[in-house]
Amino acid sequence: MSVPQYDFKQHQLYKTPEPPFLTGRVDQYQERVARNGSHILKGRRPGDHAVLLVSNDYLALAGHPTIIDAQVEALQTYGHGLLRSDVYRAGAGPLRQFELNLAQLMEAEDTVLCQSGWCANVGLIQSIADANTPVYLDMHAHASLWEGARSAGATPRPFRHNSAQSLERLIQRHGPGVVAVETVYSTSGSMCPLDEIVELAERYGCIMVVDESHSLGLFGEQGEGLTASWGLAGRVHFRTSSLSKAFAARGGIVAGRARNIEFFRYESKTAVFSSGILPHEAVGFQATLVVIAAENWRREQLHHNADILRNALNALDYNVDASQSQIISLVAGPESRTIILRDALESRGVFGSVFCWPATATSRSLVRFSVNCALSEEQLDRIVSVCAEIRDEIGLYNWSSTQRRVLHPLDNGVADQQLNIDGVGGRFQLPDDLVDP
Repeated sequence: MSVPQYDFKQHQLYKTPEPPFLTGRVDQYQERVARNGSHILKGRRPGDHAVLLVSNDYLALAGHPTIIDAQVEALQTYGHGLLRSDVYRAGAGPLRQFELNLAQLMEAEDTVLCQSGWCANVGLIQSIADANTPVYLDMHAHASLWEGARSAGATPRPFRHNSAQSLERLIQRHGPGVVAVETVYSTSGSMCPLDEIVELAERYGCIMVVDESHSLGLFGEQGEGLTASWGLAGRVHFRTSSLSKAFAARGGIVAGRARNIEFFRYESKTAVFSSGILPHEAVGFQATLVVIAAENWRREQLHHNADILRNALNALDYNVDASQSQIISLVAGPESRTIILRDALESRGVFGSVFCWPATATSRSLVRFSVNCALSEEQLDRIVSVCAEIRDEIGLYNWSSTQRRVLHPLDNGVADQQLNIDGVGGRFQLPDDLVDP
């Protein structure tokens, strides 16, 4: 049956005038698009032979036949199950089985499934912090962790990226609280010095929250993630993860002590006021877990591909020094320059993900390459060839990131820190006195 098309302009569907505060917000967005000349997130459509570096499916599992077959069988068996909040779930079943099996892989007492990584982070911080709890956040921490602090009514206390010294000064000033970091940061691909951060948290009586979204399934002998593979699982109170990366699906998890997971399950607002994960999704997670644990070659190939691309871009003078993982970013800077970079890449069939405000500072937008294990040598060669070819076109040597690396290599990290402090302050409008000097 065809759906009739409604001519909104002809019928003037919205006749009620908008209040100025809404009109002003939308006008700011439109002015930003006009200032850049085009929408920074609306590039070309990939062709059939394009090289795609835009997906978080790092292990190339989205179309795995074993996983798909398991989901189809579960959908035929369970349908969509009981559509209700997960707080009413009781007894065994595919959801609970996956939670227990994942806990075993991660070396945790228990885990709880959430609707997304966003829900996991927001719900966790909201449930364990309050207005009297300082929440110490790495400058690069995902927006969901910041939003969790805001939801809890807590004061966010940002510290310099990967700086244990900056964190310690803040804890000494404001007292014990929640320390939130990521093992692998989603914009730069850098890794957290987790042993140093954990040691500080223990010394000062803080709760540790570690987001493993870009680590779970990708590191460790069986994909247990960096926290466990570094031997720190028993020293971190909570670990969270999106299941839209290595698990190539939609969902999130929180892992920790059984009593704390029980508390989260019935106290977190995102858990209480959301419908539960569907049975066929949980069966898909379980099938994916088996593949991830068994097929270590996918992790090995992923990191091999990332090393090849990172080293080649480094040799071409792209500043990819921050990357220690499968995430490699080209930081063009202002949005106008990132649009030029995007167009130069896409016109030659290479597609990355554009990151801009509010994900980054307006002066630090970038194109992120998400490497996966299925990239062939020919595709990697093509990416490198394109990046070599476009250097003059994109003005590579005029980028601030390039100049920091080529002209002032010793100051590279320091300058990057300042950019990110500016970015977080702008993104969340934090008062200057909340930023560690």
